[in-house]
Amino acid sequence: MREIYLLSGLGADKRVFDFIDLPGFKLNHVCWIDPLDNESIEGYAKRLLAQIPAARPTLIGLSFGGMLSIEIGKIIETEKIILISSAKTLADIPLSFRKMARLGIHKVIPPRLFKSVNPFTYWFFGTKSKKEKDLLAAILKDTDETFFTWAIGKIAAWKNVTTLRNVMHIHGTNDKVLPCMSADFKISNGGQLMILDNGEEVSRIILEILREPVIDIK
Repeated sequence: MREIYLLSGLGADKRVFDFIDLPGFKLNHVCWIDPLDNESIEGYAKRLLAQIPAARPTLIGLSFGGMLSIEIGKIIETEKIILISSAKTLADIPLSFRKMARLGIHKVIPPRLFKSVNPFTYWFFGTKSKKEKDLLAAILKDTDETFFTWAIGKIAAWKNVTTLRNVMHIHGTNDKVLPCMSADFKISNGGQLMILDNGEEVSRIILEILREPVIDIK
């Protein structure tokens, strides 16, 4: 059985992947670890490799997890990398995020404000049903504040310009966190957490990508 390694979104955990169905594949969840003082995203990605023992692994990364999948793919050879609601390079990061990094705004805003749940939060993340809203609230509540602040800074300051050959990108057209700049597959009206309410469509696309033969480019 082929193995897949899943990297969840900013502060999220493996619960966000409960809405996808990938029969015939063994799913391994890569868990977030505590960042070191002043650790770079590249250094953090290198430490995550301890949880990915497979040779030429296939990675699926959601949001921030997608960015870390890219960084991992720059360190080791991967078979495929599938991004969901994420970014391939710094060109996909909104200008407002990059300005926030330069000004250090994320360092002075209390993390509890990012974690608060209200109608704006649901609108921003694109959650619609009560089940999705309850899950988002639970995930934000359980998010480690130190990791959250560190990750926000790394997203805003991400400088990757490397385009990997084996990356496929799935994105929603109504994503307010990371607006869809370019993607191989677009889901109409999908938001940042479209994996929750569009799980069936996301699963179908992932299976289509996984079943495509790998073409090695030497």
